[in-house]
Amino acid sequence: MALVSLASVARRSGVNGTANLAAYVAGKAGIIGMTKVAALDYADQGVRVNVVAPGPILTHHLEAAGAEAQRQAGLSTPMRRTGTPAEVAQVVLWLCSEQASFVTGAVIPVDGGQSAGNKPAQMYRQGQPMPAAGEVRASA
Repeated sequence: MALVSLASVARRSGVNGTANLAAYVAGKAGIIGMTKVAALDYADQGVRVNVVAPGPILTHHLEAAGAEAQRQAGLSTPMRRTGTPAEVAQVVLWLCSEQASFVTGAVIPVDGGQSAGNKPAQMYRQGQPMPAAGEVRASA
């Protein structure tokens, strides 16, 4: 048996918060904690319990927020796009499948790389001037 909860990368593993979203972040962090405890409590009974943590997903809420909100959401990920509900669903289906039979207590981000860290639009390289906005630097 497999149980899959949904949280959010907004909680950043309960370490970082998101301004103006205290209740939301606390709730999602609680889901993650509850899921990990359930994974430990039921692993020896053959029950796998995991959590999927989506980043910016093009749901009806983001669609209703308008084009600029969608653009900003996409730019917040290293992949520079929003995810789709189908991409989240595919991860949930995988976690429920036999292919994931040794996965329990995991938090799986579906976030276009947000939880991997920061990817600035421009990077300074030692000994080289900072490129102008939009300038592409040739690779060595």
